[in-house]
Amino acid sequence: MNRRQAVGFLLGATAAAAITALSAAAAAEDPAKYPSQPIRVIVPFAPGGASDFAMRLLQPAMSQALGQQIVIENRAGAAGNVGMDVAARGAPDGYTVFFGNVGTVSINPTLYPDMTVKPDKAFVAVSVASETPSVYIANPKFPPNTVKELIDYAKARPGKVNFASPGSGSVDRLEMELFRKAAGLDMNHVPYKGGAGPAVADILGGHVELMSVTLPSAMPHIKSGRVKVMAITSRERNPSLPDVPTVVELGYPDIVATSWQGFLVPAGTPRPIVDKLFQAIVKATAAPKVKERMLEGGVTAVASDSPEQFKTFIDKETARWAVVIKESGAIAD
Repeated sequence: MNRRQAVGFLLGATAAAAITALSAAAAAEDPAKYPSQPIRVIVPFAPGGASDFAMRLLQPAMSQALGQQIVIENRAGAAGNVGMDVAARGAPDGYTVFFGNVGTVSINPTLYPDMTVKPDKAFVAVSVASETPSVYIANPKFPPNTVKELIDYAKARPGKVNFASPGSGSVDRLEMELFRKAAGLDMNHVPYKGGAGPAVADILGGHVELMSVTLPSAMPHIKSGRVKVMAITSRERNPSLPDVPTVVELGYPDIVATSWQGFLVPAGTPRPIVDKLFQAIVKATAAPKVKERMLEGGVTAVASDSPEQFKTFIDKETARWAVVIKESGAIAD
């Protein structure tokens, strides 16, 4: 092959590759043809956590709705930032989906100002999928039994009451900061490492008085009577704890907070594909078995009204937690 032939061959090969790529992109953008292969969902935490729990319950129903296998890929590390980076680098073709949560999407951007992925720029919101409320728990020997008693007790002892959390920048800590500020309390924060387990263990041992923690993490100890629960951070009472008042009932509607999970796709994903994913999420979260299994774990299956509504929700959550982080001095652990 002479030089001219070689150049012609390379140009032809390049053109063919470009045409193939364009054809593949066009096929991916066609909602009638999407999805034509398995869909990878990046969960940015290890198996067994709240996000993994919710995604594995949604997996069969979403696979059925889309007619393709959903492949869960756990990419843990750096408070979810590792998995988020992997998802952000995925092709915007609907075959890489990010199962983000309040921490990765709305808290980390303020905690990690130098993070390479900016969720509001790197992703397109599709829909929320699950919400996990938190509960205020305390050792049974802690004198206050209600939120009102807690407020009176703490105000009479400024700087003497300690509250635990899984870390400085954890949503559990930030939720307690919301309450502390709303009630005008001076309490000390005691951060732990290794998730909620070590913090809850010290609540059980009476080494620290109280904490805000997700309901699934506290439920076994609540049922066994090893901790007492004073309030739940949802707007409505939870069927698993019908006698526990909400923060709204107690007069604090502005501190409603949940550890939510939701689906996002890389920026540039065609709208028809976003819409098809959204419809599948709506069907999956409405499936009776999914709703029942989630409720058993203290989680509520829920979908957004639209991708735009989820985007608005994320923006509000990001702005809200940014204020709490700055005012509390929370830092990345």
